[in-house]
Amino acid sequence: MEPYLTIVFRTIIFYILILIIFRMMGKREIGELSILDLVVFIMIGELAVVAIERPNVRVLHAIVPMVLLMFIQIIMAIISLKSKRFRDLVDGKPSIIINRGKIDEVAMRKQRYNFDDLMTQLREKDIRSIADVEFAILESSGSLSVIEKLKNSNEVPKQGDITIPLIIDGSIEEENLKRINKTNLWLRQELKKKGYRDVKKISFCSYENGKFFIDLQDE
Repeated sequence: MEPYLTIVFRTIIFYILILIIFRMMGKREIGELSILDLVVFIMIGELAVVAIERPNVRVLHAIVPMVLLMFIQIIMAIISLKSKRFRDLVDGKPSIIINRGKIDEVAMRKQRYNFDDLMTQLREKDIRSIADVEFAILESSGSLSVIEKLKNSNEVPKQGDITIPLIIDGSIEEENLKRINKTNLWLRQELKKKGYRDVKKISFCSYENGKFFIDLQDE
């Protein structure tokens, strides 16, 4: 009877501990978990399972690495908030799979993403035809964000635009500039016209339909 009581006691302890750890690590939907999040969650779960199944393993020997993983994850999250480069390294970058109605096969190959994957995820979003899609973005979490073509009163699809981040955390996104056929010099000149001379003071700058959205960093 005693071994069963030990298992029950440990199950309750680690259940509460895991709830506390996940709460402290922040709220994230399952579909939004990065690879790093998933690895940490699996490791914490495995440590708890081993401690529950093996009564000879001291509880403290499982709790210490679980708490350590929690602090590592929190530190990594803080660094990710402050560094766009680190965030891209850990979480990866979103990839535009369909750009203005045209499928980008090069981007698909880079992500090892095939047409079956594309069609499956489009069907899940009730998209019947690729012809109805203006933009499809494969997020770093693996989910597909879809922007359908705009429709006028006669239900005829027409081209829209997508928000293009040009500056994130004071750093210019050169790849996004290339996507809209603009240069670093063009961006700086446009910002100067609007009174923004120091790029590093800009937290976020996007470009959509010929208009800028600019948000300065907190001072």
